[in-house]
Amino acid sequence: MDKLKVLVVDDDPDILDLLEATLMDEFELEKASTGNEALETLKSKCPNLLVLDYLLPDLTGPEICRIIRKDALLSNTPILMLTGKGEIQDKVAGLEAGADDYMLKPFDPKELVARVRMLIRRSSANLDANPLTRLPGNVSIAKELEEKISNKSDFAMLYIDIDNFKALNDYYGFQKGDSIIKKTAHILIDSIQKGGTIHDFIGHVGGDDFVIITLPDNAENIAKKIINDFDAAAPNFFEKSDKIKGYIETKGRDGQIYKFEFLTISIGIISSLDKHFTHTAQINSLGAEMKTLAKKFPESKYITDKRKS
Repeated sequence: MDKLKVLVVDDDPDILDLLEATLMDEFELEKASTGNEALETLKSKCPNLLVLDYLLPDLTGPEICRIIRKDALLSNTPILMLTGKGEIQDKVAGLEAGADDYMLKPFDPKELVARVRMLIRRSSANLDANPLTRLPGNVSIAKELEEKISNKSDFAMLYIDIDNFKALNDYYGFQKGDSIIKKTAHILIDSIQKGGTIHDFIGHVGGDDFVIITLPDNAENIAKKIINDFDAAAPNFFEKSDKIKGYIETKGRDGQIYKFEFLTISIGIISSLDKHFTHTAQINSLGAEMKTLAKKFPESKYITDKRKS
């Protein structure tokens, strides 16, 4: 089983080394020495927890906390703040900015490990996050849609599905399948960072199914970027010999042997500009319908529902 990932941030190399020595046996470690480096690593590596110094050369710990809590993709990341200061106002500032817990330096290594475990456990219990991608799950997806309907907000929803994923997963095994799911999640996150806003939402329905909730004007450009990036990555999902051939041979859903070429991705898009929604079931039904239509094409494809209600 893969280790949980922890990002440690401190501008003191000795503290970084101590944090690494304390946590490396149990967790996969990422390190950063500035606030901006920490934010970039958060977006690219998706750690399970952040251990954050209060004072950094470019940004303070509370400033970083506020940025994280406003970012829909990062907002659920648990944060443990460290500081060499003992003043009560520093603790209050960190906690009010969004830190989940607080420890003073020098810290006790056993206590640090215990607090990291506790925060990750509590975060997992409170968030229906997918354990593989750490993206919000079905409860959070439904809540996000209910808020959009209740607030009468304009939105578009992308329903995303990897085509013939089961065949590749059966052929290579679940570890290869998991790596493809993670790569797809990173592609989706990057598409939002490049073409969306910090208020956009990405959810992992389960398996190889995802959703994105964004602004209507951004939906098709996001879909195009996802397709371009996924198609560029797809050949690398095959092992070298199969990549050269351009296909694998394995059983389909009916038990017969078929040739499966590089994976493709299908996206169905629906928008509140074209529909009047009163319940999340309407959105899910139409989104699934558009995604199914997109899957009828052999190449990666997005289909937008332009019908008016």
